[in-house]
Amino acid sequence: MTEVTITVRGEHELRVAPERATLHLTVSCDGPDRATVVEHALAQATPVRDGITTREQSGSITAWTSQRLNVYAERPWNNEGKRLAPVYRASIDFTATFSDFPELSVWVTELSVTDGVAVGDVDWHLTPETEREVEREVATQAVAVAVSRARAYAEALGLHEVTPVEIADRGLISAGTPPMPMATALRGGAMAMEATPGMEFQGEEITVSAEVEGRFTAS
Repeated sequence: MTEVTITVRGEHELRVAPERATLHLTVSCDGPDRATVVEHALAQATPVRDGITTREQSGSITAWTSQRLNVYAERPWNNEGKRLAPVYRASIDFTATFSDFPELSVWVTELSVTDGVAVGDVDWHLTPETEREVEREVATQAVAVAVSRARAYAEALGLHEVTPVEIADRGLISAGTPPMPMATALRGGAMAMEATPGMEFQGEEITVSAEVEGRFTAS
């Protein structure tokens, strides 16, 4: 039998416990007087910022951001179709990345009863170092799967010499398939929930997967 070209796919997947949780929250205030609204929003933001910096110093928060004060006005309509006086709203967005999940739960419980503070999503993720390590592992295993399949096809044809010709991310070899820019993909959790007293946060495992295509010759 002459040389045969074999094209296969290989995939692998790992589930990893999250190492970080990024909390999104907003401090806001509204009212008829712009200066008063701004003053109250800044006053409400101070204990939130203090809580973040205290936890950063203790090591439970690894990074955080604070957006600048955003102020805008709206003129609502009444039930008779008339425009009312302007209502001003001031808000400041924060993010805080926790490495200590129990402390995250404690703080969210405190924030849930704080006027003017709205708790948003919690994004679960890995550290960059772990992410790179796991991506490397799943990519290596995906290639191993592709090699194993190529050898199985070759043996089914009575061939024994398998030589790799090309390895690429999924879609970069197969004609007509849109290419994917990365060999690995992370599926983590973004948890949107309403904070309640005594809440405990536990992130779902993060799925890291890779899919590759390989072209081999067998003889």
